[in-house]
Amino acid sequence: MQLHQMPSSGNCYKCVLVLAQLGIAYTSRDLDIRDGSTRTPEFLALNANGRVPLLITDDGVALAESNAIIHYLAEGSALLPTARLAHAQVLQWMFFEQYSHEPYIATNRFYRVLAPDPSQHVERMAENAPRGRAALAVMEAHLAQRDFFVGDYSIADVALFAYTHVAEEGGYDLAPYAAVRAWIERVRSTPGFVPMPSS
Repeated sequence: MQLHQMPSSGNCYKCVLVLAQLGIAYTSRDLDIRDGSTRTPEFLALNANGRVPLLITDDGVALAESNAIIHYLAEGSALLPTARLAHAQVLQWMFFEQYSHEPYIATNRFYRVLAPDPSQHVERMAENAPRGRAALAVMEAHLAQRDFFVGDYSIADVALFAYTHVAEEGGYDLAPYAAVRAWIERVRSTPGFVPMPSS
């Protein structure tokens, strides 16, 4: 397998973490969305959306979208429950991550840490902030009653961990979210865990 990725991206880190924890061998091709690397004809032929991560499977098929990739990788492993309801609940939290969490928490981190001029995004960051805090509050309430999002550690946790553990880089104070902070430490203690490269 080959993973096209930007190491500082949380979406790419999801894939790296699952690959590491499942012991799957792969090669990595590092790209930077800021310099046009994902807009070349070569890359667009693989993913017309021009984004990373992109996984080239052992069969040579290009698979895009981080949560689709980790779902594919986790199939048949302990990271993805086989019971019908639990499987659906994992997907529920992965959809939550993409629609209610990532657009606000990840985006603000990008503006503050990775964008060339953060000052151009001050208004947008302010608009995102309450929605990001609302997502963290939903997570806090859920994790106050359990160790992981769906039963044992799963790709639901991977999906939400990727940007939550660096939420402070996006201006979010995690101090009020004790259950979230405890969960972050539990994820870090899972077998095969690898940290996200620094920005």
